[in-house]
Amino acid sequence: MVNLLFCGNDGVFDGFLTCILSILKRSPSKEPYTFHIFTMELTRMNPKFTPLSEAHRSLLERVAKGYNPENRVVVTDVSALYEKELGHCANEGAYCSPYTLIRLLADLVEGLPDKLLYLDADIMFNRDIHLLYDIDITDYEYAAGRDHYGKYLIQPNYINAGVLLFNMKKMRETGIFARARDQLRLKKLVFADQSALIRSTTRRKVLPQRFNDQKFLHRHTVVRHFSKRLFWTPYPHTENIKQWQVDKVHKRFRYHQFDDILDEYQSILNQTKTD
Repeated sequence: MVNLLFCGNDGVFDGFLTCILSILKRSPSKEPYTFHIFTMELTRMNPKFTPLSEAHRSLLERVAKGYNPENRVVVTDVSALYEKELGHCANEGAYCSPYTLIRLLADLVEGLPDKLLYLDADIMFNRDIHLLYDIDITDYEYAAGRDHYGKYLIQPNYINAGVLLFNMKKMRETGIFARARDQLRLKKLVFADQSALIRSTTRRKVLPQRFNDQKFLHRHTVVRHFSKRLFWTPYPHTENIKQWQVDKVHKRFRYHQFDDILDEYQSILNQTKTD
């Protein structure tokens, strides 16, 4: 069984769907998957911050089971847990969505396995997930790839928290999640939960860039992370293009490697409109 974790609200359903499809279509193994999703209601901050709907959960599971009847999509509403642990904390209004904070509640959610791959919603697999998931992290709290810009601007092994291979057993033992939550409650951090996690780490494994490529797509890239990117032309600026923005993926990045995945994604959406 391969166990994965996403975090987000109903607004990133398209990310969940495209990422799940990329995993299922790029990984030849018939081993079943459990896709865990942490979600919550936080409309006190933004009316769009609503939990992943049951209709969308059901659709994700129907798609996943189309590849293997044993695949599951398990949604956990962590609204109450979030309010108790992190509600109104100094980092709730950080540059990123408060939904990035809820992965730091993983030690408090019952039933999670000892090995868990956390993924941001804006991720696509270009190669077999087992190239990443099967990495041995027995002696580490987690494994992560370097941050493309942070490795130059901050320090060479500065990691990006968009792809995290959790050793949940060790993380529960070391108390890393509790320390990270304490950091978030104490003061505002530049990169919120990512900074808190890094500061609380006892031991981590730093992975090659191909396991979280935030700028380029190479043949050897395992994970392409569609995070905000710097462009130099026609003038220096950033753009935040996501994989479900299919026209922009084609026109701006000139990517067609994911067309089979994105075609199925669009077909699923079109089908749901006619049902």
